[in-house]
Amino acid sequence: MKIKKAALVRHLPMLGIGILTITFLPLCNLATAQDVTDEIRQEQSKARQQQRLEELRRQEQIKQLQRDQKINEQQQELDRIRRQAPRSDTQSKQDSSQVQQQLDQQQVEQQLQRLQNERQIDRVQREQDQLRQQQRIDQLQRDGQIDHLRNQLRRNQVQQDLDRLRQQQLNR
Repeated sequence: MKIKKAALVRHLPMLGIGILTITFLPLCNLATAQDVTDEIRQEQSKARQQQRLEELRRQEQIKQLQRDQKINEQQQELDRIRRQAPRSDTQSKQDSSQVQQQLDQQQVEQQLQRLQNERQIDRVQREQDQLRQQQRIDQLQRDGQIDHLRNQLRRNQVQQDLDRLRQQQLNR
């Protein structure tokens, strides 16, 4: 009996370690699984934000192409009006020069806006904090919508001036 007790006492620490291992090992695995899950979620969130940035970039490129196309159409219309205008009509020449300046200014502003948007998108991509990155993406989208409306107003103004020039030419 004494030998059994001595053997039991000798093995008791090992038994305690075994029981503790069996008890805490699943908890460690659970914590590890939670860490892996959190890491996967972060990666998925990053991927979604990257997709949003790419979509924002594509939308901006499409809008820019549309603006460029509209400016080209307006430029062609102005050139056509100039060709059809009488050579001696100074008022018509002044009006067409003013519209040309508006078109040139619009083109320069759009190029500047394109560069600024690219810089902002690049800055957002480098942002480490995902919440901050999300906020910046949202702000970029709002700013883009505002810029789009401003550009639309400018294009409409130029178009009105072109229409006025065309009407003056028809009345002469």
